[in-house]
Amino acid sequence: MADIPVDATTAEPAAAHAPPRLLFIDNIRWSMIVLVLSMHASDTYSPFGNWYYVDRQATGFGTALFFGIYQSFLQAFFMAVLFFIAGYFAAASFDRKGFSTFARDRLFRLGVPTLVYMFVIGPLTQYFLSHTWGRGGFGHQWLTHLADGEWLSETGPMWFCAVLLLFSLAYGLIRLSGWQERAVVLRGPIVVVFVILMAAATFAVRIVMQAGTSVLNVHPGDLPQYLLMFAAGAYGYRGNWITGLAERSCLRWGALALAISAPLFAALVLFGGGLKGDTALYAGGFNLVSAGKCLWEALVCVGMGFLILAVYRRYLGTQGPVAKWLSDNAFGVYLIHPPILIGFALLLHALLLGAVTKAILLTMLAAVGSFAVSALILRRSPLRAII
Repeated sequence: MADIPVDATTAEPAAAHAPPRLLFIDNIRWSMIVLVLSMHASDTYSPFGNWYYVDRQATGFGTALFFGIYQSFLQAFFMAVLFFIAGYFAAASFDRKGFSTFARDRLFRLGVPTLVYMFVIGPLTQYFLSHTWGRGGFGHQWLTHLADGEWLSETGPMWFCAVLLLFSLAYGLIRLSGWQERAVVLRGPIVVVFVILMAAATFAVRIVMQAGTSVLNVHPGDLPQYLLMFAAGAYGYRGNWITGLAERSCLRWGALALAISAPLFAALVLFGGGLKGDTALYAGGFNLVSAGKCLWEALVCVGMGFLILAVYRRYLGTQGPVAKWLSDNAFGVYLIHPPILIGFALLLHALLLGAVTKAILLTMLAAVGSFAVSALILRRSPLRAII
């Protein structure tokens, strides 16, 4: 994510220089990162999801249903949008820099902050805040962390940068071979095929790798969506989709995809076991519920992508001082937010509030705290070079 705004452009894709930023893309980026905070705050209190620290209380059916819908909806699109943007600007960056500079830039901007998290921020968070490490002192546990290879799976939320780095390097190698994506005029049939391909690929992976399996701290069943959105971003750059797609088309395709997804989601809840608290079929395997869930996720992913593009391009295409400050600190927030969010969750533990209320309050506190730490500390430290 750190590289997204650097390559933003309003020029034609063939331009060889670095043009002005697309400010609405910067606004999308920090908005999605705020949603990351919201997701992790929800993970803290809801019956679903995984997070370093959880403070779960007995919840009624309504609360569980709210979290289930909200978290499932977010999971279906918010990270995929960032992968699309990254793919779009990866193509632009490779055109300008060539393979060597492109690869070196990605290794620095994505690899270094990931390592900082894996070896410093993550271990400190686990030992001192979430208490998910054993005893014997931090130094002992840190060395154990290195010796047993645990660090390889401790990317935390930086799994995004780790996966994006792999995608980017693979893309660079493909481009180095002489291949280049061609400009594609985006039409309805292509959108339909893309949704079906995403759903089918996700379903195929989840047949053999159900929930609980993790690679780089990401479920393999989510990787087809991320890979396809990254690839769509590269094709979108060549076809000038971000600035060239008609707003009417974006709104029509987005609304249609979401309209189809709504009754499908209702059917999944009614007949998939959700009303009885049985979520086994949603986790994957060769069954109709898992297939329906994969299709629903693809529809939401594509539908929200189109709507976000149309709305932000029309209404959030500029930045005042506040939006620019949020954009400048977005990646710093992504890097540093876990210990800050957990710290506030510990402070909120004694408050007698409902789970949803606590999640909303924790999101706001974590956002204020994380943006402040990024602006006042990270961006005034040597880490400013990577955020």
